[in-house]
Amino acid sequence: MRNNVPLKKKTSSQGKTGISRRSFLGGAAAVTAFNIVPAYVLGADGKTPPSGKITFAGIGVGGQGLQNVNTFLQFPEIQVVAVCDVHREAEGFLSWNWTQGKEQRKAGREPAKQLVEEYYAKEKASGTYKGCKAYSDYRELLEKEDVDAVMIATPDNTHAMITMAALRKRKHVYCEKPLTYSVYEARQVAEEARKAKVATQLGNQGQAMQEARVTCEFIMDGAIGPVREVNAAVGARFWAYPPYDGRPTETPSVPDGLDWDAWIGPAPYRPYHPAYHPWVWRNWWDFGTGLLGDMGCHTLSTAFKALKLGHPISVEASSTKNNWENYPVGVIARFEFPARGDMPPLTLNWYDGGLKPAIPKELEPGRGTAPVTYIGDKGVLMGHRLIPESKQKSYGKPPQVLPRSPGHHKEWVDACLGGPPAGSNFVDHGGILTETCLLGNVALRAGKKLTWDGPNMKITNDQAANKFLHREYRQGWSL
Repeated sequence: MRNNVPLKKKTSSQGKTGISRRSFLGGAAAVTAFNIVPAYVLGADGKTPPSGKITFAGIGVGGQGLQNVNTFLQFPEIQVVAVCDVHREAEGFLSWNWTQGKEQRKAGREPAKQLVEEYYAKEKASGTYKGCKAYSDYRELLEKEDVDAVMIATPDNTHAMITMAALRKRKHVYCEKPLTYSVYEARQVAEEARKAKVATQLGNQGQAMQEARVTCEFIMDGAIGPVREVNAAVGARFWAYPPYDGRPTETPSVPDGLDWDAWIGPAPYRPYHPAYHPWVWRNWWDFGTGLLGDMGCHTLSTAFKALKLGHPISVEASSTKNNWENYPVGVIARFEFPARGDMPPLTLNWYDGGLKPAIPKELEPGRGTAPVTYIGDKGVLMGHRLIPESKQKSYGKPPQVLPRSPGHHKEWVDACLGGPPAGSNFVDHGGILTETCLLGNVALRAGKKLTWDGPNMKITNDQAANKFLHREYRQGWSL
């Protein structure tokens, strides 16, 4: 699979008008008609009428992708019509079917197709359903299927290319975090999403939780005064660290049903090894973005919203041993942000791999910590609670001024149907959040403190470090 390989053009079934089903659905809502139609056609029985369903395709249906497809199947507004993965079927995906052991968890395009068809078969009197197509090439899917929306959950290094291809076809996009592999890609995807004017959502589900809203409301209410420092810490990675100091030397055969060249995507080519796929690709710089790219988009989301963070003005990072093949065991990064309106300059510190900041003096002995701590002039907020606990009990709850989320996935479904933008859409939140997390990886590679001109996407104190904002793609691939 290569980006410059032309696909056979489909024969249009739209007639000479060229109006797609997706365009018709978007415009039909604005038309007032006086025709009398049966109530069931209008969905008066509480079900979404078939003509109003969002046609949906899942691209990258390994662990998390298959789990996402299972989630979207539950929405009556969604009709899953296609799935896509470069692997036909494999075991060992950690994120799917938690009732089974990891070695028994099967994922890939055929298990995904089976999941979809078995789900819809339950709604049929015949007990059978054969309406989901399986593809190995996302470009073929986008060419042949006039879907309204796509979910993308491939490894990090192909997020941007698939997302851009979908946005250019004006598809609604749900993409797992991080949004892209590089800072440059994050900026390009966010700009394309702005032009496309479609519904987008980054897969950082925690942004929709009530606790995230309460944290914002504490800060908005002035409970801890102006915030000048944020410490974020996550533990060791929840996937196995590779037992290699560099790349494995063995070259086992590529498993049956896996298009290894397509899996590699734009990264430099290397022979197949199970140390890369499935699941453990996040260990490797060529394919993943480490804990900072992965968990950073979860852990830092609320801080970005509560403190109105945009581009940092500087970033520096250090780590445990780094062989430039594997993401280090632990990383510390520091981001400096300028004043924002009446909010003062702020330092955001990131710790991962079990590395931790100092315990706040306000925390009672024996009490556990939360992933994020906000340090203000008048107090400390740990997660969504003030510390010490006596201050939390005295203060109580902040006034509720923010609307609560209907759910992370539901936000996107509603946005696809014309509702408000989802909470982690690419334009307002997901893009800059991803870009900033990945900038920490740039500083780690540069090995020095970098000053950052965010609007112009340029490192100003080390011209050579700008090369880490993007990477050269393997021949045949382009954004």
